[in-house]
Order: sequence, then structure tokens, then C-alpha cells
Amino acid sequence: MAPTLIGYARCSTDKQDLAAQKQALLSLGVAAERIYTDHGFTGTNRARPGLDQALAAVRKGDTLVVPKLDRLARSVPDARAIGDGLAQRGVKLQIGASVHDPNDPMGKLFFNILATFAEFEADLIRLRTREGMAVARAKGKLKGRKPKLSARQQQELRRMYDTGDYSVSDLAELFAISRPTVYRTLERQAGATAIAAQGNAEQRLASAPVSADR
Repeated sequence: MAPTLIGYARCSTDKQDLAAQKQALLSLGVAAERIYTDHGFTGTNRARPGLDQALAAVRKGDTLVVPKLDRLARSVPDARAIGDGLAQRGVKLQIGASVHDPNDPMGKLFFNILATFAEFEADLIRLRTREGMAVARAKGKLKGRKPKLSARQQQELRRMYDTGDYSVSDLAELFAISRPTVYRTLERQAGATAIAAQGNAEQRLASAPVSADR
């Protein structure tokens, strides 16, 4: 059976486009139907279904092709583990136009250097992201995730739950949210109700007439 080129492409967010990576793989000779992709998965996340499919598709003598090493892995240990696993199975790894040969000392050194740069770039991006978030938070521009339900919807969810006619699963389906979100909403509403009840009690106590001492 003739050796086969298996391609893999990945982008970290749903807003990024895989078109350029796919075109690069096509230009390297990979057939369109043999390109596996991951959309919205970071390189540091090892749970990548597209990569798992690509690794499962390659056989002894085949070549796994990636446009750049950071598309395959963004940490040195992960890159080494994938590279060593392919070598043990008799599968070659092609990075761009260069084929990685694990038995060649210079090729192995070059592969490790690329992996180190990929990990450094990932660390640098994370550092810049944290710094940017800190600046935005200091300026009041970063206020956390927007609630999935409006205040009125949260109150209605609590009211429906208190009737006893709706389970958590029912409410999750009705409001198109997850069960954990239902639980968090109920907790918030319970807390808000308790605070309101305490405030009303204090207000009644303050407005109550004070009897004169005899």
C-alpha cells in the first residue's frame, strides 16, 4: 500500500479561519479529504478530537503533515510525546516543507528547538493576555461574563421552581440553559430574597412606635 500524507490544521478560537492552513496543506500534496481539523481548541489542550482522528488515520510509512509545529503542539513535552509516538509507529512528521527524522541527531535538535519556540510563544501570549486583562480590569472595562438570563428571567425561574411544578431539568430546557446555571440562578435568587426580607424586617422595626416607659 502506497504511503499516504495525512494533514492536520488547528485554530484556537471560533473566530479564526482554517482556510490558509488548509491551502498550505493542499500545496504540500495532502488530499482535501485527508485533512483533519480542530476549530476552537488551543494547542495546550491535549483533548483535540481532530488531532486524535489524524493520529488514528496514519499507518506505518505514512506522513503526518502540519503547516507549523505550533499547530500540532505548544509545549515541549507534548511535541516530543507526539513526535516519539509517531516515530515508534514508523510514521514520519512533516512540518511545512521539512520532514522530521527522529533518527537524525540534527533533525532531532531542530525539532526540539521548534518545540521550545512554540512553547515560548504560547507563554508569551498568555502573559500578554493576563497583562491586558489586568489593565482592562483596572480601567473598569472588564466586568466579567454577562449573565445568561436577565433579572426578570431569573426571578421568573425562581418563581416557577418554588411552585414545585418544575424540576431543574425542566427549567434548564425551558430557559435553554444548563443545569449548573439553573442551580446558580436559584442560589442567587435565594440570597437576594433573604437580603430583601432582612431589609423589610429592619424597616418595620425602625418604623414601629416606641412605647413610653411608665
